[in-house]
Amino acid sequence: MNHPVIPIAVQGATRQRKRQAPKGRRVDAQALAEVQAALGDEPLRRDRLIEYLHRLNDRHGQLGTPHLAALAQQLRLAQTEVFEVATFYHHFEVVREDADGRVPAAPELTVRVCDGLACEMSGARTLLDRLPALLGASVRVIAAPCIGRCEQAPAVAVHQHPLAAATADTVLAAVRAGHRTHEPAPWIDLADYGAGGGYALLRECVQGQRSADSVIAVLEAAGLRGLGGAGFPAGRKWRLVRNEPAPRLMAVNIDEGEPGTFKDRWLLERDPHRFLEGVLIAAWAVGIDAVYIYLRDEYHGCRALLEAELARLRAAPPLADVPGWTLPVLELRRGAGAYICGEESAMIESIEGKRGLPRLRPPYVAQVGLFGRPTLEHNFETLYWVRELLERGGEWFAAQGRHGRQGLRRFSVSGRVREPGVKLAPAGITLRELVDEFCGGMLPGHTLYAYLPGGASGGILPARLADVPLDFDTLQPYGCFIGSAAVIVLSQHDRAVDAARNLMRFFEHESCGQCTPCRNGTAKARALIEQAQWDLPLLADLSQVMRDASICGLGQAAPNPVDCVVKYFPEELERP
Repeated sequence: MNHPVIPIAVQGATRQRKRQAPKGRRVDAQALAEVQAALGDEPLRRDRLIEYLHRLNDRHGQLGTPHLAALAQQLRLAQTEVFEVATFYHHFEVVREDADGRVPAAPELTVRVCDGLACEMSGARTLLDRLPALLGASVRVIAAPCIGRCEQAPAVAVHQHPLAAATADTVLAAVRAGHRTHEPAPWIDLADYGAGGGYALLRECVQGQRSADSVIAVLEAAGLRGLGGAGFPAGRKWRLVRNEPAPRLMAVNIDEGEPGTFKDRWLLERDPHRFLEGVLIAAWAVGIDAVYIYLRDEYHGCRALLEAELARLRAAPPLADVPGWTLPVLELRRGAGAYICGEESAMIESIEGKRGLPRLRPPYVAQVGLFGRPTLEHNFETLYWVRELLERGGEWFAAQGRHGRQGLRRFSVSGRVREPGVKLAPAGITLRELVDEFCGGMLPGHTLYAYLPGGASGGILPARLADVPLDFDTLQPYGCFIGSAAVIVLSQHDRAVDAARNLMRFFEHESCGQCTPCRNGTAKARALIEQAQWDLPLLADLSQVMRDASICGLGQAAPNPVDCVVKYFPEELERP
């Protein structure tokens, strides 16, 4: 039997409904108006997505999905692209509509209690247990990874206002008083810095009294190495990037998320222009067109002072009278609560407005970094040293040190010592010397039991190894490393097992999830060491896989605390 042939166009018209609305979530008119008000009239840029999310989060106390849809429309991005970035960072509270299509109201206030190792040792767990009932249902109380105030343990942030040595009473008083923002203590501003000889070295460089090669030679003579943890020679990095084709960019890492580390915050709160002069000298020597300064979100007071000083610098550039010199573009970018963004390529991804996922290498960021351009990436303290090294000479710096080591180091010291804080000491100093000479000794009633020489990822050593020089390359034979020189001191009242559990919970929480060895490995390791009896063969296998197969240093170094407990504290594994 022959059937009539129906044209496809006619067949479709008879069987399909015409779509009445665009595919996907529709944008709410009120949400769109609120997003437009938050963004203002400035030209919109894809790389500033995280900045726009902060504006919305600050205004509304959270990120409702209608706002994310409206923001995606404004930026002409897929809604999934905006959603994946917003949900990646811990400081963005993404909230979906309820069954009636309404976004639940945000809590009146958020109180973050640091549960890093130093704060846990000082009673953070008790605060987390007491505060919810004390503050009431309208205040959200959450545990937060290290907030960079380990010398003030236990540290608490009431919205953006940090409290040192917090107690339940001081937190309650801060909440009742409405303390929400942090006003930093007076710092050396542009006028004071200039009066003290600031930017004179930059002038010498720009006016030809110093050459780029001579400046780099000083860094090389000093033996200055990157002070964010990796320790790559600074002078060599400047030469590598300078030899790459222009345009070149710079990314400055002030994320400082390593538990136990707070030296960059401490320096920035006091003398920001010493750092900025180092930035500008590096930009001049390497031929940098634009500088992106990435500051961790926990440092609200530092952000306020940096914004103020950058505005002064733009309004009155220190070399405005020098023909041909212009201030490079200086952009301050705000992190959003992700330890992984301390890794240089993850930080670059975040500056570009993406999730902070570490890149596979090669190529290295010195070749293909920010926006695909050669990028000079530096830690804050490395640039902070530039002025002093140029004034005193590389040989002066190299002449410092103890026990055969060279240079000076700033140690962030916390834990069971009388005087925690930032300590400028000779490279190669031992832990015992550091505690006795710079920290006033141990707290009364405490004796040295163990210490972390390099923050959460640097391992744990027993008191019997307290005479090992602390510097690059001296701790590797013991399964540890100095990293950013974050020293946490434990006493006989602490256990290395408990410290390892705290640190592995941190690594599990902060793993970016990109690679299976780290994502699953940190979770599995945490579960294994929570047990009363540790499965040592399985932990050893897991450690090796994580070291060999993880993409970046987080997964590669996460087993260090566990491996150190097994190696140096076996007696603790014999009792629950």
